[in-house]
Amino acid sequence: MFLLPDLPYAADALAPVVSADALRLHHSRLHRGYVTQLNTLLAELPGVCGPLESVIDAASALADPALGRSAGQCWIHSLSWECMSPVPTTPAAPLSAEISAQFGGLPGLRSAFVAAGVAQFGSGWAWLVSDGQGGLKVATTADARPVLVAAGQVALLVCDLWEHAYDLDHHDDRAAYLGGWFDQLANWTFAGRQHAAAIRGQGAWRHPPPVRLAA
Repeated sequence: MFLLPDLPYAADALAPVVSADALRLHHSRLHRGYVTQLNTLLAELPGVCGPLESVIDAASALADPALGRSAGQCWIHSLSWECMSPVPTTPAAPLSAEISAQFGGLPGLRSAFVAAGVAQFGSGWAWLVSDGQGGLKVATTADARPVLVAAGQVALLVCDLWEHAYDLDHHDDRAAYLGGWFDQLANWTFAGRQHAAAIRGQGAWRHPPPVRLAA
C-alpha cells in the first residue's frame, strides 16, 4: 500500500504565500484522501502493483479513470511538496543558462509561468518541464493528469492551480498566488537536480514506493 508522504517542512513554513491552515487542509485531508482512495482501488486490482508510475501506466492501459485520477493526484501532490522551499533559492548553472537562453532570464520565465497558470481553465497544474536535451517549456495540465505522460519530459517544478491550493489565502486572485509562489517558494535546488537528471536521461524524482505491511 502507499503511504501519505510527510511534508519536507513545517506546516507554517510557507506562509504567507501558503498559510499553515491551507497547507494542513491540503496535505492532511485532501492528499490523504487521495492516498486512501488509491489503496482502496488497488485492493480490488491485485494484478496492478509496483511503483506509482507503473500504476499510472496501468490505469491508462485499463482505461480506468478512477484509478488514474487517484494515482495521478497522489503522484502530483507528492511531487508538488518537493517543488516548494521555505528557504529562498535561485537557479544555478546549467539550468540558469537555459532559462536565460529560452526566456531571457528569470523575469521572462516568471511572466510565462504566471500567464500560463492564469490561462488554465478550471482546476489543474502549472509546470516547468525539461526534455532530454535540457530544453525547457512551461506547460499546464488539467485535473489529475500528470506531465509524466509526455514521453521524454521531466518535471522541474509544478504549482497547484486547484482552488483549494490558494482560495483560503488569496481568494480568487490566482495571479497573485502564482506570482508569490514563483518568487518566494519555487525550489530551484530541486529543479536544478531534475534538470540535470533530464540531461543525463536518468535519476529524476520518482514517487516513494509502496510498503508491505506486516501480517
